[in-house]
Amino acid sequence: MDNVVEIRWHGRGGQGAKTAALLLADVAFKTGKFVQGFPEYGPERMGAPITAYNRIGDNEIRVHSNIYHPDYVVVVDEGLLEVVDVTDGLSEQGAIVVNTKKPVEEIKKHLKGYNGKVFTIDARKVSKQCLGKYFPNTPMLAAIVKVSRVMDEDVFFSEMKASFEHKFSSKPEVIEGNMNALKMAFKEVRG
Repeated sequence: MDNVVEIRWHGRGGQGAKTAALLLADVAFKTGKFVQGFPEYGPERMGAPITAYNRIGDNEIRVHSNIYHPDYVVVVDEGLLEVVDVTDGLSEQGAIVVNTKKPVEEIKKHLKGYNGKVFTIDARKVSKQCLGKYFPNTPMLAAIVKVSRVMDEDVFFSEMKASFEHKFSSKPEVIEGNMNALKMAFKEVRG
Protein backbone atom coordinates (compact mmCIF):
# COMPACT_ATOMS: atom_id res chain seq x y z
CA MET A 1 0.00 0.00 0.00
CA ASP A 2 1.61 3.20 -1.16
CA ASN A 3 1.74 6.14 1.22
CA VAL A 4 0.04 4.27 4.06
CA VAL A 5 1.57 4.31 7.52
CA GLU A 6 0.66 1.30 9.65
CA ILE A 7 0.90 1.48 13.44
CA ARG A 8 0.35 -1.32 15.95
CA TRP A 9 -0.36 -0.48 19.60
CA HIS A 10 0.36 -2.86 22.49
CA GLY A 11 -1.13 -2.09 25.89
CA ARG A 12 -3.20 -3.51 28.68
CA GLY A 13 -6.93 -3.12 29.11
CA GLY A 14 -7.62 0.19 30.83
CA GLN A 15 -4.43 1.98 29.75
CA GLY A 16 -6.02 3.76 26.82
CA ALA A 17 -4.21 2.17 23.85
CA LYS A 18 -7.52 1.67 22.04
CA THR A 19 -8.60 5.23 22.82
CA ALA A 20 -5.27 6.63 21.61
CA ALA A 21 -5.51 4.68 18.33
CA LEU A 22 -9.05 5.94 17.77
CA LEU A 23 -8.04 9.52 18.63
CA LEU A 24 -5.13 9.35 16.19
CA ALA A 25 -7.49 8.12 13.45
CA ASP A 26 -9.97 10.89 14.23
CA VAL A 27 -7.36 13.64 14.19
CA ALA A 28 -5.71 12.34 11.00
CA PHE A 29 -9.12 12.14 9.32
CA LYS A 30 -9.76 15.79 10.15
CA THR A 31 -6.56 16.69 8.28
CA GLY A 32 -7.85 15.04 5.10
CA LYS A 33 -6.17 11.66 5.46
CA PHE A 34 -7.78 8.30 4.87
CA VAL A 35 -7.70 6.39 8.13
CA GLN A 36 -8.49 3.25 10.06
CA GLY A 37 -8.33 2.87 13.82
CA PHE A 38 -9.50 -0.31 15.49
CA PRO A 39 -8.77 -2.60 18.44
CA GLU A 40 -8.32 -6.35 18.57
CA TYR A 41 -9.45 -8.04 21.71
CA GLY A 42 -11.68 -10.82 22.85
CA PRO A 43 -13.31 -11.18 26.25
CA GLU A 44 -10.46 -9.20 27.82
CA ARG A 45 -10.48 -7.83 31.29
CA MET A 46 -8.80 -4.84 32.88
CA GLY A 47 -5.05 -5.41 32.73
CA ALA A 48 -5.06 -8.07 30.00
CA PRO A 49 -2.91 -7.43 26.89
CA ILE A 50 -4.74 -5.74 24.02
CA THR A 51 -3.71 -4.66 20.55
CA ALA A 52 -4.97 -1.71 18.53
CA TYR A 53 -4.14 -0.54 15.02
CA ASN A 54 -3.95 2.51 12.78
CA ARG A 55 -3.64 2.89 9.06
CA ILE A 56 -3.16 6.44 7.81
CA GLY A 57 -2.75 7.29 4.15
CA ASP A 58 -3.25 9.78 1.35
CA ASN A 59 -5.48 7.48 -0.68
CA GLU A 60 -8.45 5.23 0.05
CA ILE A 61 -7.46 2.24 2.17
CA ARG A 62 -9.02 -0.97 0.90
CA VAL A 63 -7.35 -3.42 3.29
CA HIS A 64 -9.47 -4.39 6.30
CA SER A 65 -7.37 -6.74 8.38
CA ASN A 66 -5.07 -6.64 11.35
CA ILE A 67 -1.63 -5.20 10.74
CA TYR A 68 1.03 -7.88 10.50
CA HIS A 69 3.96 -5.79 9.21
CA PRO A 70 3.67 -2.39 10.90
CA ASP A 71 5.87 0.58 10.18
CA TYR A 72 5.66 1.60 13.83
CA VAL A 73 4.85 -0.07 17.14
CA VAL A 74 3.76 1.67 20.33
CA VAL A 75 4.24 -0.18 23.62
CA VAL A 76 2.14 1.48 26.33
CA ASP A 77 3.24 -0.97 29.05
CA GLU A 78 6.90 -2.02 29.08
CA GLY A 79 5.93 -5.18 31.00
CA LEU A 80 4.55 -6.49 27.72
CA LEU A 81 8.09 -6.73 26.32
CA GLU A 82 8.43 -9.99 28.25
CA VAL A 83 4.94 -11.28 27.42
CA VAL A 84 4.29 -10.35 23.78
CA ASP A 85 6.62 -10.30 20.77
CA VAL A 86 6.02 -6.60 20.13
CA THR A 87 8.56 -6.53 17.28
CA ASP A 88 6.86 -9.32 15.30
CA GLY A 89 6.73 -8.14 11.69
CA LEU A 90 7.99 -4.64 12.57
CA SER A 91 9.79 -2.93 9.71
CA GLU A 92 13.40 -2.09 10.48
CA GLN A 93 12.87 1.10 8.47
CA GLY A 94 10.23 2.11 11.01
CA ALA A 95 10.53 2.36 14.77
CA ILE A 96 9.22 1.25 18.13
CA VAL A 97 8.20 3.63 20.92
CA VAL A 98 8.20 2.23 24.47
CA ASN A 99 6.75 3.77 27.60
CA THR A 100 9.61 3.45 30.10
CA LYS A 101 12.01 5.47 32.17
CA LYS A 102 14.82 3.08 31.18
CA PRO A 103 17.39 4.18 28.57
CA VAL A 104 17.05 3.01 24.97
CA GLU A 105 20.10 0.71 25.32
CA GLU A 106 18.39 -1.19 28.14
CA ILE A 107 15.13 -1.58 26.19
CA LYS A 108 16.94 -2.88 23.08
CA LYS A 109 17.97 -5.96 25.11
CA HIS A 110 14.29 -6.97 25.31
CA LEU A 111 13.45 -6.55 21.61
CA LYS A 112 14.48 -9.97 20.27
CA GLY A 113 17.25 -8.63 18.02
CA TYR A 114 15.22 -5.82 16.44
CA ASN A 115 17.68 -3.53 14.63
CA GLY A 116 15.42 -0.59 13.77
CA LYS A 117 15.03 2.68 15.61
CA VAL A 118 13.98 2.56 19.26
CA PHE A 119 12.47 5.50 21.12
CA THR A 120 11.43 5.81 24.74
CA ILE A 121 9.28 8.17 26.75
CA ASP A 122 8.42 8.17 30.43
CA ALA A 123 4.66 8.56 29.96
CA ARG A 124 4.11 8.07 33.69
CA LYS A 125 6.22 11.14 34.49
CA VAL A 126 4.53 13.26 31.80
CA SER A 127 1.06 12.14 32.79
CA LYS A 128 1.54 12.61 36.54
CA GLN A 129 3.09 16.03 36.05
CA CYS A 130 0.47 17.32 33.62
CA LEU A 131 -2.67 15.42 34.60
CA GLY A 132 -2.06 14.51 38.23
CA LYS A 133 -2.81 10.83 37.49
CA TYR A 134 -1.35 8.07 35.37
CA PHE A 135 -2.99 8.17 31.94
CA PRO A 136 -0.27 6.93 29.54
CA ASN A 137 -2.30 7.18 26.34
CA THR A 138 -2.03 10.97 25.87
CA PRO A 139 1.80 11.08 26.08
CA MET A 140 2.11 7.93 23.95
CA LEU A 141 -0.15 9.44 21.29
CA ALA A 142 2.09 12.51 21.07
CA ALA A 143 5.20 10.32 21.03
CA ILE A 144 4.06 8.26 18.03
CA VAL A 145 3.01 11.37 16.11
CA LYS A 146 6.45 12.85 16.69
CA VAL A 147 8.33 9.66 15.77
CA SER A 148 6.21 8.69 12.75
CA ARG A 149 5.65 12.23 11.46
CA VAL A 150 2.18 11.21 10.24
CA MET A 151 1.16 14.84 10.57
CA ASP A 152 2.58 18.28 11.22
CA GLU A 153 3.11 19.04 14.91
CA ASP A 154 1.13 22.31 14.87
CA VAL A 155 -1.78 20.68 13.02
CA PHE A 156 -1.74 17.82 15.51
CA PHE A 157 -1.88 20.18 18.50
CA SER A 158 -4.63 22.26 16.92
CA GLU A 159 -6.82 19.26 16.09
CA MET A 160 -6.23 17.65 19.48
CA LYS A 161 -7.21 20.87 21.24
CA ALA A 162 -10.44 20.98 19.22
CA SER A 163 -11.10 17.33 20.09
CA PHE A 164 -10.47 17.88 23.81
CA GLU A 165 -12.62 21.04 23.80
CA HIS A 166 -15.47 19.06 22.31
CA LYS A 167 -15.10 16.12 24.69
CA PHE A 168 -14.35 18.07 27.87
CA SER A 169 -16.20 21.35 27.24
CA SER A 170 -17.20 21.72 30.89
CA LYS A 171 -13.73 20.82 32.23
CA PRO A 172 -11.16 23.40 31.06
CA GLU A 173 -8.58 22.00 33.49
CA VAL A 174 -8.75 18.63 31.72
CA ILE A 175 -8.24 20.30 28.33
CA GLU A 176 -5.26 22.25 29.62
CA GLY A 177 -3.74 19.20 31.34
CA ASN A 178 -4.03 17.03 28.23
CA MET A 179 -2.60 19.74 25.98
CA ASN A 180 0.32 20.20 28.38
CA ALA A 181 0.87 16.42 28.36
CA LEU A 182 0.96 16.35 24.54
CA LYS A 183 3.45 19.21 24.36
CA MET A 184 5.67 17.83 27.13
CA ALA A 185 5.64 14.39 25.52
CA PHE A 186 6.93 15.84 22.24
CA LYS A 187 9.95 17.17 24.17
CA GLU A 188 10.46 14.02 26.28
CA VAL A 189 10.80 11.42 23.50
CA ARG A 190 14.30 9.90 23.51
CA GLY A 191 15.97 7.81 20.86
